[in-house]
Amino acid sequence: MKWSFCSIFTTLALARQGLGESPADDDVKTVPLRTHSLFQPYLDTELQSRWFDWGGDTIVRADQYIRLTSDRQQQAGWLWSRLPLTATNWEIEVEFKIHGQGNLYGDGMAMWVTKQRATQGPVFGAADKFEGLGIFFDTYKNNRPGVIFPYVMAMIGDGQTVYQHGNDGKENELAGCSARGIRGAPITTKARLTYFQENYLQLELQYKNEDQWIVCFNVPNVTLPQITYLGFTAETGELSDNHDIITVSSKNLYQVNTGSSSSSSKRPDKAGKASTWKPSDGGRSKSESSSGWGWFFLKVVIFIVVVVGGYVGYTAYRAQIRGSRF
Repeated sequence: MKWSFCSIFTTLALARQGLGESPADDDVKTVPLRTHSLFQPYLDTELQSRWFDWGGDTIVRADQYIRLTSDRQQQAGWLWSRLPLTATNWEIEVEFKIHGQGNLYGDGMAMWVTKQRATQGPVFGAADKFEGLGIFFDTYKNNRPGVIFPYVMAMIGDGQTVYQHGNDGKENELAGCSARGIRGAPITTKARLTYFQENYLQLELQYKNEDQWIVCFNVPNVTLPQITYLGFTAETGELSDNHDIITVSSKNLYQVNTGSSSSSSKRPDKAGKASTWKPSDGGRSKSESSSGWGWFFLKVVIFIVVVVGGYVGYTAYRAQIRGSRF
């Protein structure tokens, strides 16, 4: 019987470890940021949005999408938050769609977290020499040998640096990844950007399968301006495409620390030193997708261990009874 109980506890510990559960993940809590979120029907009774402005060639279809550019040449549109994003740590999840009729298409769209807002310009429809973060969904390849397009990249602007169109931003790229299939994907396409101040910046993409998130990049030690605005822009030139924003869901992230209400993204380890929190194994999606099968496997193993343990205990009991007769 001792063997059976030991086996059960050992199996539970191994299974929990195999599921990749992290106590740090449970310590991170979220609070919705209504001021930086956007859902259908987008508009209020006065046909305006309380929290966002738009302009350029942007078209709002209240029941479906906010179209930054239509599939027409020489268009540019923008969508910007009215209020600054003041959260220290945050997560922004965007559902979008890039699609069109032709086999040749361009130029792409961008997601912004910058000090400037609502200024039209040459960088995917927004102003150059920005200060803050730009995430570029570039669908047209100018001159980047060996790189598969569409390509998604991040750039941190200092207010002076110019985006280099000639090499698709290669010189000032912070991080990026190829995303073949993100344009015209048969499923819902999403991007999830997570930021912990002075800790890390991570971008995840969904475009291959539903609920399958792919980590595009995770960059440590990133610091953005404290006061920024959230924006989305798109641009077409000789080539064109539809660039649609469907929903925007923003959340404030904060760490629950014992005896402290700080929103720091660090937690004490066993030695009492500060250790950095990061998503386990490339993000929550991977652990979420495996947790269902993991728990099923765990239950099967526990059932087998209990049956075997009971059998061994019963056999030992019978042997003890027989021995007592003699």
